[in-house]
Amino acid sequence: MNSFLSFHFHKLLIELKKRLTSDTNLYVVKRVIQGLLTLLLASFLSFIIIQIAPGNYLDTLKQNPNISAETLASLNERFGLDQPWHKQYIKWLLQVVIHLDFGESFVFNRSVISLLNERIIATLLLSISSIILTWLIALPFGILSAVKNNSFIDKLLRIISYLGQGFPSFITALLLLILAQNISPILPVGDMISLNHQELSSIEKITDIVWHMILPTIALSITSFAGLMRLTRGQMLDVMRQNYIQTARAKGLSEDKVVYIHGLRNAINPLITLLGFEFASLLGGSFIAEFFFNWPGLGTLILGAVQAQDLYLVMGSLTMGATMLIVGNLLADLLLKAVDPRIKLENLK
Repeated sequence: MNSFLSFHFHKLLIELKKRLTSDTNLYVVKRVIQGLLTLLLASFLSFIIIQIAPGNYLDTLKQNPNISAETLASLNERFGLDQPWHKQYIKWLLQVVIHLDFGESFVFNRSVISLLNERIIATLLLSISSIILTWLIALPFGILSAVKNNSFIDKLLRIISYLGQGFPSFITALLLLILAQNISPILPVGDMISLNHQELSSIEKITDIVWHMILPTIALSITSFAGLMRLTRGQMLDVMRQNYIQTARAKGLSEDKVVYIHGLRNAINPLITLLGFEFASLLGGSFIAEFFFNWPGLGTLILGAVQAQDLYLVMGSLTMGATMLIVGNLLADLLLKAVDPRIKLENLK
């Protein structure tokens, strides 16, 4: 019995060692360590830049005659603004590392982490829906434009993509807002929920949120859609000129198999890399839509924090953005490896 248990325990240790020393796991550990060092450097530089900016949060309060000098001195000591910048940074960094505490917001008198958690769901909901919509439209249109190269359809789609990229995001959002006002109440003008949201059933609540997401999602998707469609078209045109595509056609394969199996599969790698960067831009990319459509996300929160010089809320936001950039790049590399086994992880930068 003991030998049986010993055998299986030894086998389990071998399997565990094999998994821990696999190329993918070692690569992930390496990237995580690199990511932590990057976050440390990014937070240090961000803190210095914020400190270089003239004034601080209390300068605004000093203009209020109803606030006494004793109150200002108390707030200055409470927020640690009376200490040298390097001591403020070390104290903040230790709080983050030990307790995952990003400090207290000066404006809201609440912990930064609670504010970010409260708003991030709305931002992620809007941004991820925008990415899904962008890819569902841009990918097939880009393929169609490449397959129908120089045809009327191709020229029409290229004009649409040029117009999409030429329109600034705020202009698109403003036009959609004007449209919503003219056709109201068919589409909501702003906010994330209706006034009677709490009285609705679960399914009706979900429908209400989706209904409010339509216009800001479209506003976010138009520019991204144009760029992704042009990239897809360019990649597909390059791949479709390769010799192996002609060989596949000569073997009698259907055009759908040539395009989607041999063509798209070899053109997808740069698009996956772009997906990683899109994930990284979730934090800031939705700001325009949030501002115009009164969407309660991170964008408007961060803008207010920067204007008020809310030091720890700005630092928490910047740290989150850098983290999303690192995670997005790592996910893109792992997706590239999954899609194309020929790619070696150690060769990815």
